[in-house]
Amino acid sequence: MAALAVLLAAATAAGVWVYRDLQGNIRSADVDNKIGDDRPPSTSPGSKNILVVGSDSRAGANARYGSGSTTMRSDTLMVLHLAASRKWATVVSFPRDSWVKVPACDRGDGSTSSPHHAKINEAFAIGGTGGEVAGAAACAIKTVEQSTGLRIDHFMSVDFQGFKGMVNALDGMEVCPTAAIRDEKARLDIPAGCQTVRDEDALGYVRARYGVGDGSDLGRIGRQQEFMRALADRAQQKLTSPGAMYGLLDSATKSLTTDKALAGIQPLYGLVSRLKAIPPGRLTFVTVPNYPRSMDVPSDTANVVWQYPAAADLFAALARDREVRKETVAAAGEKPLYASSVRVRVLNGTGTPGLAWEAAQSLRRAGFTVTGTGNASAAARTSVTHPAGLGEQARALASRLPGTTVAESADAPEGMVTLTVGGDFTGMP
Repeated sequence: MAALAVLLAAATAAGVWVYRDLQGNIRSADVDNKIGDDRPPSTSPGSKNILVVGSDSRAGANARYGSGSTTMRSDTLMVLHLAASRKWATVVSFPRDSWVKVPACDRGDGSTSSPHHAKINEAFAIGGTGGEVAGAAACAIKTVEQSTGLRIDHFMSVDFQGFKGMVNALDGMEVCPTAAIRDEKARLDIPAGCQTVRDEDALGYVRARYGVGDGSDLGRIGRQQEFMRALADRAQQKLTSPGAMYGLLDSATKSLTTDKALAGIQPLYGLVSRLKAIPPGRLTFVTVPNYPRSMDVPSDTANVVWQYPAAADLFAALARDREVRKETVAAAGEKPLYASSVRVRVLNGTGTPGLAWEAAQSLRRAGFTVTGTGNASAAARTSVTHPAGLGEQARALASRLPGTTVAESADAPEGMVTLTVGGDFTGMP
């Protein structure tokens, strides 16, 4: 960010031709009329949440990277939270295999998708069915907002070709894998040891998944963060090279699609300048706490689910503009509380017949163990009660249902938590 701030400032001062050239590279997309009105409130005025997408659209020059894929996908998905004080920032990475609810989205081809559960990166593909980044971004924003409760203020999308151009402008990047990496899907085949990568190898290195480590998306996230830090360091070293700097900025701006408010050299310069001012120790990279979904649904070995209440605590802290620590997030994820280990009794506190059964079905799909259903006295609000010793299990359930209260009760049956569905119940996200 420090390097980019200097580069953008240099572009602004370099002259009309350079400024207009780079300004003309940046594409914008109007997402406001595609997101709809069902959005989380902005609970921390002055802070900003920016959705950053690494797009692996198969259009144009990117067609070589996948067969049978006709729509764009989000290969990388993260949210940058910039604090209102501008004294700290947090980057939250979302594993692309995260199993979430994707809301109804305008496909961009005249049709609308139905709400369903899927990998989180499918949202970008659904909205981008018609080939427009605006629709893809809008569906991704809706999905992230409804899954996290965070209000997204801006978005930035970077594509494959631009990423390669940035690396090549810096004469490649040094990587030091401890073992050879061979991943056919990422089009990568490199030996162990330190070496300089560029072009397809650079792209393959940050996209590789199946030929390195445990084959999960989590290892890839770590490599991507490491690579981007090295890319920033390399850019700093090249600040005195006009040719390298112009090549870097040209590739970076050509790869960018942003919302209208960020689409320009000046607003981007303003953003990265604010990030530049943040002390290094207060720019934090975290990954949403998660665990394999197979722990709840044995037949699903391809996805991960977010760990509650740790994930909800992370989102709530950022929504309230409270700084989070990487160590705290990591510690919360060390001993996951599997949804399947939470035994739930569901009671209907409304006059709507069958609502407890519907809620129970939703809980089962989310991996919870439902022990039974029944009726309760009229309740205006949904609540979770629990016996002594099951407070964490109760919080894990309640954190999946925004606005739900939690209370310990001496009358609560042993070994389980009780969900009482109230008049405000809107279903599981």
